[in-house]
Amino acid sequence: MPRASSASSARSTAARPRLGREEPRLFTPPLRPLTPETSLGFAAIEFAEGTLGWTLFPWQKWLLIHMLELLADGQLRFRTVVILVARQNGKSTLSIVLSLFFMYVLARDLVIGTAQDLDVAEEIWQAAVDVIDETPELLELKEKTSQTNGKKFVELATGEKYKVKAANRRAGRGLSGDLVLLDELREHQTWDAWGAITKTTIARAFALIVALSNAGDATSVVLRHLRRMAHLTLGDPDGIIAAEDPESQLADIPAEIEDAEGQEDDSLGLFEWSAPPGAGIWDRDAWAQANPSLGHTITERTLASAAKTDPEWVFRTECLCQWTDGSLEGPFPPGAYEATLDNGSRIVKGSPIYAWVDVAWNRQRASIAFAGRREDGLLHAEVVASRSGTDWVVDWLLPRVAEHRIVAIGLQASGAPVSSLLESMQVAGLPLFEAGGREMSASTALIYDLVRDKMIRRTAQPLLDLAAATAIMRRLSDGAWVWDRKKSLTEISGLVAWSGAAWLAQPKSMPEEPEPQVHAWDDEPSPSTDMVNDDEEQWW
Repeated sequence: MPRASSASSARSTAARPRLGREEPRLFTPPLRPLTPETSLGFAAIEFAEGTLGWTLFPWQKWLLIHMLELLADGQLRFRTVVILVARQNGKSTLSIVLSLFFMYVLARDLVIGTAQDLDVAEEIWQAAVDVIDETPELLELKEKTSQTNGKKFVELATGEKYKVKAANRRAGRGLSGDLVLLDELREHQTWDAWGAITKTTIARAFALIVALSNAGDATSVVLRHLRRMAHLTLGDPDGIIAAEDPESQLADIPAEIEDAEGQEDDSLGLFEWSAPPGAGIWDRDAWAQANPSLGHTITERTLASAAKTDPEWVFRTECLCQWTDGSLEGPFPPGAYEATLDNGSRIVKGSPIYAWVDVAWNRQRASIAFAGRREDGLLHAEVVASRSGTDWVVDWLLPRVAEHRIVAIGLQASGAPVSSLLESMQVAGLPLFEAGGREMSASTALIYDLVRDKMIRRTAQPLLDLAAATAIMRRLSDGAWVWDRKKSLTEISGLVAWSGAAWLAQPKSMPEEPEPQVHAWDDEPSPSTDMVNDDEEQWW
């Protein structure tokens, strides 16, 4: 009998589904024990289950309790909450519960829902309206609904309203919001929408901004910054602060936000369900950490199918809620740029060094790249300097031409911002290669081929990584392609310089191939570490 009982127990255990983690892997800890007196989350759960008749998942209850923590004076502790969780785990349900709870229970005047794709925000809004229509207790208070595209709202007889706004620089202007729901924040590639819609809460003492998303990529400027600030407060648990230079990785941050970096802020809350760094895609415990609805609406079988069929970087972003340094929609084939990373890569002693200079379209930054051969014959290229302005370029290059025996320095000689440096570089006697349109298109095509075929290596450089993830190509009249400095989502002078240096280092790129020069790497640090940037904008 005991043996049969044990076998039955084993079968029962084997049949029990793996459950997602109720508690996020990373989160902002509460200031004190959370009870119905110290968190509105308990009231929100009671509203969802009692009034709406919904059964929330354990992780959703945990989150409501923690994100709606109260201060001693009765105000919400958090002004901004960032929720990171893998796809299809029930973020929309939370949005609906929060919007109706703020309107019906807290009697807050205005809920604003937005997403980069307006259809997404409107779907969540429509789901909330459907809940109102299907719940007599809520329907009794509904005054009117507008279904006009771009101007959808539902209003209660007591004045509370839930509106949908597009995520753009005009979003919410002229409004005062009490709850702002930003879905898919990973898609915000500029600060325009964030700056417009979140400022609707400035005049509201009891207001909450809720940003929901899965993991982002190099283009997710807003989400990356918020997550970084929260991780900084938590002591950098994943080492993202130590691994990157925020000055370069987070380009185009508004000055007032950048100035606040490093200052303590206990009004920002992070709740991140994600797989830990280094987890394999078949680590089922990692699945549970990123998918708290596992065993409820998500099965191991569906995740296993995704792991088998998705490219690894897609599965990690969408199903493990892990960040990528590239972009799923960048100019290079997905995963190709990431595959060129080798932090131990260096130019071998004796290999000639080729340089390229480029300047941003608005002339606010200049970048210099080096390229040469590794011991295994593969091409190594990296951006060795990137600083604001242009007046530093010649003085920076002059001593290094002799020190590193640079064979040639390329730049676009006309029709580009960098061409204004040509005369001063000529006067200084630098070994120049003056490129025209043919060479610029050739360098763009070559770097694409080198990355696609994984025939180039680089070290991790956040500014270059960001440019490689967000750059846009422009087709010329002859069908060739070049990097478009102005239309790219972020500043790309580093990528243009990286492409040019790689092209210059290829055989027969120069009109006459120079004799190889000896480069004394043994006696000097590599370009990754020896280029000291006096204005504290060094980023490699």
